[in-house]
Amino acid sequence: QVQLVESGGGLVQAGGSLRLSCAASGDIFSVNHMAWHRQAPGKQRELVATITNRGSTDYADSVMGRFTISRDSAKNTIYLQMDMLKPADTAVYYCNFRVYSDYDILRYDYWGQGTQVTVSS
Repeated sequence: QVQLVESGGGLVQAGGSLRLSCAASGDIFSVNHMAWHRQAPGKQRELVATITNRGSTDYADSVMGRFTISRDSAKNTIYLQMDMLKPADTAVYYCNFRVYSDYDILRYDYWGQGTQVTVSS
């Protein structure tokens, strides 16, 4: 089991910045894929950014160049630095840790409780 606790959400004006954190505990040795997702009211949850245990990153087009995902392995924590925030970025943000097998089969899927980010215009 893996437990995830997010923090860092809040209210910010458009153009501002926030940094989200996701601290993991438990059996994280096998985790090889970490990500941030978000869900705005009335919309489906969408993938925002990913980072693998090898440090490879990927981003949704809507946040490319504004958001940065990173990790601190010593602290078992991932971060999402969000700059140049827009009202469209308003959502509940969730961190997600996954374990994929050698054949890219999803074996375990863990989610945090979510943290609210609100960007005012």
